[in-house]
Amino acid sequence: MTRSHIDLRLAKRRTVRTDHSCVSIAPLTENANIPVAIQPSIKSLRLDEWARDNLETINHTLRLHGAILFRGFDVAGQDDMQSFTAAIGLEPMRYMEGATPRKALGDGVFTSTEFPPEHAIALHNENSYVMTWPMKICFCCVVAPEVGGETPIGDVRGVLGRISVDVRRRFEEKGYMLARNFSEHLGLTWQQSFHVSTPEELERYCEQARIRLEWTGPDQIRTSQVRPAITRHPYTGDELWFNHIAFWHVSSLDENVRKVLLAEYSEYGLPYNVYYGDGEAIEPAVCERLRAAYEAETVKFAWQRGDILLLDNMRVAHGRSAFSGPRKILVSMGEPFTRADC
Repeated sequence: MTRSHIDLRLAKRRTVRTDHSCVSIAPLTENANIPVAIQPSIKSLRLDEWARDNLETINHTLRLHGAILFRGFDVAGQDDMQSFTAAIGLEPMRYMEGATPRKALGDGVFTSTEFPPEHAIALHNENSYVMTWPMKICFCCVVAPEVGGETPIGDVRGVLGRISVDVRRRFEEKGYMLARNFSEHLGLTWQQSFHVSTPEELERYCEQARIRLEWTGPDQIRTSQVRPAITRHPYTGDELWFNHIAFWHVSSLDENVRKVLLAEYSEYGLPYNVYYGDGEAIEPAVCERLRAAYEAETVKFAWQRGDILLLDNMRVAHGRSAFSGPRKILVSMGEPFTRADC
């Protein structure tokens, strides 16, 4: 379904003007400020219609809290999710420089990361290492998992506040470096990750994206990019711990997986790893403290079918808990912002 078709459907179905008196707006739980839940007080209220008429309320709430859970609306799947994102003006973006497999379902909607269900995915801000990232990311629960499978979230302002002064100062001075190796044996190929098909296209992309590119074999590359560890929110001015340092540091790998990868590829050949911006190794103890800061800020809630979770992608990180049973969460992201501090 194209966006024009969605807009036309929205126009045909709009019958009444709604406002915030038709919903309740409050934190989902008493012991956490996020997410703020917006829930209808009347059964006939359509989420896309309410969202279009109350965009200012949505944007204000998102700016204030960073995470909104729309719950109790009649949301069945991809069409309803796209109707909502169209209503809030979220132009979809591609996943650039991806590292994990996911399926593109069309019109900027993807499956959530297809990673073995017995493994959790740590908190992260989507595409924080890319020059242009989405300011907003949206999740829709089509099939709620039987056990686990939450999408944990955490305010990275709080994460930054839990980082010691000495660690913070070190990253402020040096930034961090993400190093990746691409081959047909290591996850996504460079063609899949960068959405290019020729070496010339790849080299142009890397030059524009401020990525150092090395050819390590006939169809194998190593990339490295230096980025700030702390970034100021362009709209609120808040300083944020906005990076993939703890997420991709070698010490964050499962111990058995880490041993196998190091034995097979050595540290230099790992699919990904992070360093201080000058190339110096980041101490495992530092990353342990970073992971503890994320854990202290983590909030979990059980998915319900039809839930839509809208995040300020810079302000609030997300992850995935291990789960069992069927689980189907759709993802869309948009509102691109390009950094100028590299």
